[in-house]
Amino acid sequence: MKKLTALFVFGLFFCITNVFGQARHELNFGVLGANYEIPVHKDITIAPGIGTNLDLDWLNIGVKGNYYFDNLFGLSDPAWDVYGGLNAGYSVYMGDNDKDNESDIDLGLQIGGRWFWNDKWGVYVEFAGGNVSGLSPMIGVTVKM
Repeated sequence: MKKLTALFVFGLFFCITNVFGQARHELNFGVLGANYEIPVHKDITIAPGIGTNLDLDWLNIGVKGNYYFDNLFGLSDPAWDVYGGLNAGYSVYMGDNDKDNESDIDLGLQIGGRWFWNDKWGVYVEFAGGNVSGLSPMIGVTVKM
């Protein structure tokens, strides 16, 4: 039942982001989650999002802050992005072994890269980790809004 709840929350998140997505810059979605990146500076974004792990044991709801190193590294090709940052949220344990895992505030770091194959679509790879849910590698697609 808990895994069905996680799938329902993912579906609801995608519906909400499609309706209220006009102010967003980029939508990132992959196998394990989705987030919207909102630019706050030419090199900094914030991204509210939702994610899980492959076993659907954790449901993470939170926000990421990313710094894009493109200007710092001198990456002049707009097709490439390299970023890293902090994340904070709440991780809800939804697995069967409730004795060893508890839901809690999740704080962590992420690092990733992205490549756009045209003006609108790209692919990203990210490694993120938190104090509650552990390391979570991500791969997915980015669409510029």
